[in-house]
Amino acid sequence: MSRVNGRTMKLKLPPRIKVLEALGAVADGRVKMLGPGRCEVLSSEGDRVYHVEISGRRVYSDDNGTVYRGYVGYPIIACLMAEGRLPTDPQLAEKLKTIPWRKLNEQYKKYEEVLRHIYTERAINRAEAERYIDAVLKQLAQMQLEYSPP
Repeated sequence: MSRVNGRTMKLKLPPRIKVLEALGAVADGRVKMLGPGRCEVLSSEGDRVYHVEISGRRVYSDDNGTVYRGYVGYPIIACLMAEGRLPTDPQLAEKLKTIPWRKLNEQYKKYEEVLRHIYTERAINRAEAERYIDAVLKQLAQMQLEYSPP
């Protein structure tokens, strides 16, 4: 999908790994609430700040997944988790702290390979993590979020 240039459009569900990336951002304390429905999310490497605005079903984020690929990017998911609108899993969150997401994505090139690495490296029960991801994605689907530029 091309850039969502200044128009409102329904966002697709993200790749499954983005749920864990969002939970990791929350666990790391990289989500800064600026007010109701507004937050900043610091990237895992600390070199980027994503701006998120949420108003009902309308959302905005300047991350690449949202802007260029048309799916609910991890900063939006992280903001919804920080607001309590999406579930978190404290035990899983603890195991997702300090993961260098961008570095791993560039190293492994495929999200499934990154997941395999993380599950092994962090001793994460894959079945439990997948159930959690399913629950978050189910709630995201019910939200029917739409990209809406500020």
